[in-house]
Amino acid sequence: MSSENRSAKDRILDAANRLFYSEGIRAVSVDAIAAKAGITKKTLYYHFKSKDDLITAYLTSRDQPNLALFRTWFDNAEGKLADKVEAIFSNLSQSARHPKWKGCGFLRTAAELANMPGHPAMKVGAAHKKKFEAWLCEEFQDHKTKNPGELARHVVLLMDGAFSTVLVHQDPEYLVSAGRAARAIVAEAS
Repeated sequence: MSSENRSAKDRILDAANRLFYSEGIRAVSVDAIAAKAGITKKTLYYHFKSKDDLITAYLTSRDQPNLALFRTWFDNAEGKLADKVEAIFSNLSQSARHPKWKGCGFLRTAAELANMPGHPAMKVGAAHKKKFEAWLCEEFQDHKTKNPGELARHVVLLMDGAFSTVLVHQDPEYLVSAGRAARAIVAEAS
């Protein structure tokens, strides 16, 4: 579908996704999003009553695609449960090697909104992280691991820690290392 045929709301959300992810939510103005979307600021405010609503919509739009991608990586990986978990990290490491990769949009947004814990986008980000953890827990329960809830939490901690460390050091190998650690703890619990 050409950009002329897409709705103004979709174009706004696409522009917000590109700009917020690449530059950060505080660095991007509503004017910049409107210009990137090829619409007026009035049109933007017709679809989103505030920048905060747009930030929340940005994260909401990333939720299911990200979760689906993790599931795909997991499902397509060969081997045992531990290999499948490690595959998520390996694939993230490959993604992190792309020049446009800026880390986890949910964590980056949370960092920018840390002084606003009640912000709707913070709630969306927290829900996303909990959905990932709950999905891992279900997989671990299905595979009869020991302490599936705690194991899922440990994998989430490894992932989010690796995301942060990769951003600090600009080295995707930290995701590979975190994947090996995740593989080891999952194998131990299996």
